[in-house]
Amino acid sequence: MSDNQYFKHHVFFCTNHRDDGRESCGPRGAEAAQKHAKKRCKELNLNGEGKVRINSAGCLDRCEHGPVAVVYPEGTWYTYVDTADIDEIVDSHLVNGKEVERLKIK
Repeated sequence: MSDNQYFKHHVFFCTNHRDDGRESCGPRGAEAAQKHAKKRCKELNLNGEGKVRINSAGCLDRCEHGPVAVVYPEGTWYTYVDTADIDEIVDSHLVNGKEVERLKIK
């Protein structure tokens, strides 16, 4: 296995829909946020090998903080409210390498 990563950043958005009444990310706009992040990264030419990959995921088991996304390889967990928050994560973390402290989940 190579030490080289295929993607510089891999971002997973929890888009889970729970049927048991517990909080989940899907109903709180996670799918739209994931699509927005993917579109924004394409606009900024951030997608592709050696760059950024935006994915949706099933339950990431942190829905109580949700909606949530996690950025790897750092393992930085974020919550967000709207597309402005997503843009800040893209611009600050993915482009400039600076985590967005106000959106981080501890």
